Amino acid sequence: MQHRRFGRTELPMPVFSCGGMRYVYTEYEELTQEKIPDKNQQNLEATIRRSLEVGINHIETARMYGTSEMQLGAILPKLPREKIIVQTKVNPTSDSEDFRHLCEKSLALLKLDYIDLLTLHGINYYQQLEDSIRPNGCLDVARQLQAQGKVKFIGFSTHAPTDLIIKTIETNQFDYVNLHWYYINQFNWPAIEAAKHYDMGVFIISPSDKGGMLYKPPQKLSDLCHPLSPMMFNDLFCLSHPQVHTLSLGASRPSDFDEHLKVIELLDREDEILPPILNRLEKAAIATLGQDWYRTWHTGLPAYKETPGEINIPVILWLRNLAIAFDMFEYATRRYNHLNNADPWFPGLTAERVRQFDLGDCLRHSPHADKIPALLEDAHRLLSQPSQE
Repeated sequence: MQHRRFGRTELPMPVFSCGGMRYVYTEYEELTQEKIPDKNQQNLEATIRRSLEVGINHIETARMYGTSEMQLGAILPKLPREKIIVQTKVNPTSDSEDFRHLCEKSLALLKLDYIDLLTLHGINYYQQLEDSIRPNGCLDVARQLQAQGKVKFIGFSTHAPTDLIIKTIETNQFDYVNLHWYYINQFNWPAIEAAKHYDMGVFIISPSDKGGMLYKPPQKLSDLCHPLSPMMFNDLFCLSHPQVHTLSLGASRPSDFDEHLKVIELLDREDEILPPILNRLEKAAIATLGQDWYRTWHTGLPAYKETPGEINIPVILWLRNLAIAFDMFEYATRRYNHLNNADPWFPGLTAERVRQFDLGDCLRHSPHADKIPALLEDAHRLLSQPSQE
């Protein structure tokens, strides 16, 4: 396993981390240990042991991941504490004492004396940033836990727009950041550069799922990424940037690490392997979307708050591009239908009512203003589904 210095924490971070959501018995409900089927607990423990066996000693979970912390608490005390890096994430709250209670509950469930990495989970809105950094806010509570030896380092995770991520980084109050950044979604690169400036660790959230549902890629994408699988290509692409320190692998069983591990031996050949694949992907996108649109589609687009009807124009056009260029219809459809649901990663609304609004003024800085309304309609036709739970 290769390791990278995790910013100013100085931790030697494996380039892959073991995410703690997919191997749990339930992701959204807290249960007592006796309600966990033996088969599920055995699978979780086998996954953790496989993770350590291949050198992935960073175990990451969250207070809100259902039974994850509690199930991990059954195995973590059996492991050599000095050889594992444990991270959990706790949502910032308006009442900092509630935040303290949640942190203490995490420690109790994990059955640990301390957490290596405590993450303020989901600084997605300005109010959450304020709740975190105000005097006597959640960050002050985290610092108190740090002074007590219960926490080593403090960071934040986010699905926020790039400008809010950068503003949070620029407080210089956090040691690391968990954020989204992949081949198909490079919008947060300025935030990664800001994190490097402040010597913060950079953890990439869910590269295989949020990075394109790459565990079941369309045939076109698989062909374009050959001789790598799309999942391996995305891993290598992300890790070819030294500013990125670790990618989260949400393993549901021990074998889920195998495909990713093939990338380790390729890391010193990235300059040879990546350019042909990147070239094929670009040519395919230009062939289907047109060169002018491919190069400039994002120029001058308004934020959803600046758009009539709060239509999230940049996200909708981006998803349409992925569907048309790479046949990523399943991924694009799933993400498109997260709009309208107050999802912090995909805020704003779909293009369902685009004909009801005059978008002329908000698109005045776009070189494609005249055709974007029709493209939004087309995106809705391609990607919309009936309301889902």
